[in-house]
Amino acid sequence: MVHIKSDSLIPVSKTDGSKSKTDGSKSKSKTDGSKSKTDISIKTQYKKLPGPVFTGDQIDLSQFEKNKSDKKKQRTLRSGIENVRQRVEKIKETFSKVPVKNKKSTLLKYRKKKQPPKEDNKTLDSKPKKVLQIVEFITVNELASLMNVSSTQLITTCMSLGVMVTMNQRLDAEILPLVADEFGYSIDFVGEDIDKVMKEEEDPKESLHSRAPIITVMGHVDHGKTSFLDYVRNTKSCESGGITQHIGAYSVELKNGRCLTFLDTPGHEAFTSMRARGTKITDIVIIVIASDEEVMPQTKEAINHAKVAGVPLIFALNKIDKPTANPDKIREQLANINILVEEWGGQYQSQEISAKTGEGIEQLLDKVWLEAELLGLKANPNKMASGTIIESTLDKGRGYMTTILVQSGTIKLGDYILAGIFHGKVKALFDERGNSIKNAGPSKPVSILGLNGGPTAGDKFKVFSNDKEAKQLALKKQQLQREHNLRIHKHVTLTNVNVAGKEIKIILKGDVDGSVEAIMNALKNLSKKEVLVNIIHKGVGQITESDVLLASASHSIIIGFNVRTTPNARKIAEREQIEIRTYSIIYDVIREISNVIEGMYSPKLQEQICGTAEIRNIFNIPKIVGTVAGCMVINGKIFRPAKIKLIRDGIVIFHGELASLKRFKEDVKEVSKGYECGLQIKNYNALKIGDYIEVYEDKSLPKK
Repeated sequence: MVHIKSDSLIPVSKTDGSKSKTDGSKSKSKTDGSKSKTDISIKTQYKKLPGPVFTGDQIDLSQFEKNKSDKKKQRTLRSGIENVRQRVEKIKETFSKVPVKNKKSTLLKYRKKKQPPKEDNKTLDSKPKKVLQIVEFITVNELASLMNVSSTQLITTCMSLGVMVTMNQRLDAEILPLVADEFGYSIDFVGEDIDKVMKEEEDPKESLHSRAPIITVMGHVDHGKTSFLDYVRNTKSCESGGITQHIGAYSVELKNGRCLTFLDTPGHEAFTSMRARGTKITDIVIIVIASDEEVMPQTKEAINHAKVAGVPLIFALNKIDKPTANPDKIREQLANINILVEEWGGQYQSQEISAKTGEGIEQLLDKVWLEAELLGLKANPNKMASGTIIESTLDKGRGYMTTILVQSGTIKLGDYILAGIFHGKVKALFDERGNSIKNAGPSKPVSILGLNGGPTAGDKFKVFSNDKEAKQLALKKQQLQREHNLRIHKHVTLTNVNVAGKEIKIILKGDVDGSVEAIMNALKNLSKKEVLVNIIHKGVGQITESDVLLASASHSIIIGFNVRTTPNARKIAEREQIEIRTYSIIYDVIREISNVIEGMYSPKLQEQICGTAEIRNIFNIPKIVGTVAGCMVINGKIFRPAKIKLIRDGIVIFHGELASLKRFKEDVKEVSKGYECGLQIKNYNALKIGDYIEVYEDKSLPKK
């Protein structure tokens, strides 16, 4: 037995694992001057366990404990700093991924970093991510609807990733997977296998031949883009309000036999997507700037589009025939945005021109051709054609008329074609002047008949060897598009309800798909937190009964752009009290809807249809030096003086006034429904049997 005094506290133990042996009986610790042995010392013995036996005083172990509150403060501070560091690193990481060229490798690195350690993979597999199937890039609002989260929550997540977005902004293909991953979703871009089929294979060098350059003309509103093209083509076209409403494609043959293909893009700010589309399919960009004005915001935007696309720029300083023209001022303003022309020691070509007199245009075209020769543009004409959709319209008598730009191969009569989500057989080919042709090679813009629908401007087209393959791909793309639209529509109607209950629902119809798309994007950008603009349906062609019934069911207003309303649709609209507004200038559409949103809309005048007459015969009378139309009044009454619209196949082709109105040989002031009359339109003679003439007046309305 080992005895340990309380004042020494020195333990004694054996080094081996054998049991402790004792020679005598148990000894007791002795202390002098103590009342109780338990109060003075503690005797500890473990008889059942091997090892030493300890005796001694009790020690207070609490004095060795650390302060818990200090430890908790340090832990909180450390975790807060760590969270800030993680957020900063996350934002840096996101910014480093977006601008790089090799985006796929960056995205893979990001996914690898986000993957948990290998030992945790089993746990991860038990909870697989939900897959979002997306046909095309979607807006923040639509993505939030698909994931059943609020738009505010999604915008906050994008901000945490270092990406600033708005509710109606479209998300980039590289940003979509990152944002969806934060909510436990993965993105599957359906239709990628179709894109592989549509993708062009590289042609051998020996099969390539020189092709005409594709030139896009850009600039601000009314700076002379269309006037320049009119002079080059020796034609004259008139746009409503002096602006181009959609992209026009023209192939021009110069005096020396060389060909140039021109694309005329709108200058209005609402047509941003159409200008961006123009730069994607072009080789050279001509920026037209009025030398009597200044470099406008749309001009700067057009320059930026061309720079991003890596397309050569040539500047045309127009309207130098005016006494207020100052080309040097334009060059100075261009220099302020880092654009130096060759005259000032820069790299960009420029030319002073007058689209009115033709001064300088020949020199400009020479510079364009020189730039094209430096690019060495080539394509293979000896294969099945492929290219891009420029625009599509609905011709009542012939069907869907689609303008395409052939970029490779040659399109012929009888070819089986897939364009967007539609297919068909090429029944007719027309050049830009309406002449029938049999085939068209690279860099040629042509209009085709035969598609079973109107594809969206900017879609790709490709010719296939048989109808079966084109039809199968079209059906698959249509199915994917329907599924996508159903998911979006389902979530929008159930969850995307504005808090304040203020929502403008619009059904949009237009004459050209490109204009419809541009107006839709412009109206969506007018949405604010208090008021939401919701385009529930858009299409090409006249306003029909189905449009009115849809408006009645959804409490929407109908906006028509350069189209008319069918008589039956107008009757239903009057019965159901559906508002139909028609416009011919995009400014008016945007301005009025914007005024409605701002709560300032108080129109003084409203267009009211007073009567409709159908042209049933045409009389050419040389003495009057004009054309007289024999008409039957089919609705309301025709009177003069009055404003009129001339409508052909559902499209408004002329606005004007009545020059004369007769019944038999007598001049009359008005003719009622059911009676025949003869009338003449002021300054217009190109009338056809079957046209409709609508008489309208601007009705004054009280302010709201």
